[in-house]
Amino acid sequence: MTLHLYFARRFLWTFLAILTVLAMLQALVDLVDELRRTDDSVSFGQVLQLVALKLPEGIYGILPLVMILATVALFLALARSSELVVARASGRSGLASLTGPLAVSLILGGLIVGMLNPIVAATSKRYADLSESFENGGASALSIGAEGLWLRQGGPEGQAVIRATRANPEATVLYDVSIVTYAPDNGGPTLRVVAEEAALAEGQWRLSNAKAWPLAPGLNPETGARRHETLTLPSTLTRESIRDRFGKPSAISIWDLPQFISDLEQAGFSARRHVVWMNIELSRPLFLAAMVLVGAAFTMRPARLGRTGLMVLSGILLGFGLYYVRNFAQILGESGQLSPLLAAWVPPVASILLALGLVLHMEDG
Repeated sequence: MTLHLYFARRFLWTFLAILTVLAMLQALVDLVDELRRTDDSVSFGQVLQLVALKLPEGIYGILPLVMILATVALFLALARSSELVVARASGRSGLASLTGPLAVSLILGGLIVGMLNPIVAATSKRYADLSESFENGGASALSIGAEGLWLRQGGPEGQAVIRATRANPEATVLYDVSIVTYAPDNGGPTLRVVAEEAALAEGQWRLSNAKAWPLAPGLNPETGARRHETLTLPSTLTRESIRDRFGKPSAISIWDLPQFISDLEQAGFSARRHVVWMNIELSRPLFLAAMVLVGAAFTMRPARLGRTGLMVLSGILLGFGLYYVRNFAQILGESGQLSPLLAAWVPPVASILLALGLVLHMEDG
């Protein structure tokens, strides 16, 4: 038990050290990218705020790499100090030496899904809002619930709040629409429009069978109301931004995903992407454990056998290969060619079995 705790503690500190180094590199890359992308109207403090909000999502994406690098670093250090030789001489197999690191990887995986995932969802959503606010002068948002669909868009002309009872699957055509526009610089409402249909075109909404009420102070709205067979209103939204707003599962906490999926299906949208993502997140601890097994399979060998560099490179390349197979299965699941359960759970389970076979082969020949 003491030896398991020792290996577990060494693995945890190695993981945290590598995570810190890669997080600093990620922050530097994000800082350069944000400085290049933003203009002079955005201050350096605001750029740092964007980098801080974007960093959790970047770290979240490289966790499998951190896990395999931590495993490689740990077992190389144990092999060079002959601690693995001593552990084997005491009667413990190489597979038993993996108990501590595997337990740490599973615990970390559970904490990552349960605690880091909501943080990443909140910060990535806030990053998208702030980034769009700095670029267009106002943030856009989308909310879907039992009462219908709500959109908020911002731009130089001011803010606009849009409500629709239903929409097409891409949310680019809205039905039974109500729009309220607001003056720039947090001004009051200026116009209310009700229309049967609103279609998103290049830089504008095209409304059909619309009635518009001016909301200027001191003016009776009904007196100035006008009917229009076709009416256009400016828009900063695009098909891609709308899809990202309600179609990016990573911007929703794992705890809120079941309810969001239910609301999405009730509103008539496809929730396949969100179902696949939820299952992938639930299977993340298994995939991180598979990365530990892959890293250990190529480094749990005495240093005197040589070819250490080749074995490390082979392990990292195999880890990358399994990571891309997992991403490919996710794409197949989102496109409907695989069921969400198969797309999410087969790659990590298969990775564990493959890595376990490699460990047994390296140990017993």
